[in-house]
Amino acid sequence: VIMAVSDPIADMLTRIRNAIMVGHQVVSVPSSKMKLEIASILREEGFITDFEVSDEQEKTPTVDIKLHYWQKNDSAITGLKRVSKPGLRVYVGKDNIPHVYGGSGMAVMSTNQGVISGARARNLGVGGEVLFYIW
Repeated sequence: VIMAVSDPIADMLTRIRNAIMVGHQVVSVPSSKMKLEIASILREEGFITDFEVSDEQEKTPTVDIKLHYWQKNDSAITGLKRVSKPGLRVYVGKDNIPHVYGGSGMAVMSTNQGVISGARARNLGVGGEVLFYIW
């Protein structure tokens, strides 16, 4: 039985969090355009090693995310926090983009320039919806 997910991004973050807790190398999440954009940011910023879309011909393609570990069990991702939720969207202007953990983490935002990191949004001078924090 496949449950309908009301917040696919929170679901993706939870799957990543759970996979890290048990030390998995790869985690699969149902694919969407937004999740692919998020995955490519996480790869750019070094939080994950790589990702690829599998079952593209299938009705439900999935994204396989290769998690990044520094040493044996030390994940590159130490925390994920969903900020904007379906019930409570969180938007910020270009001057209020949050600094996460004094710059060691980052905000991932959905803007009119696409899904980008908080730092990039700051450089472009655009605000938008704060999807989640990662550190």
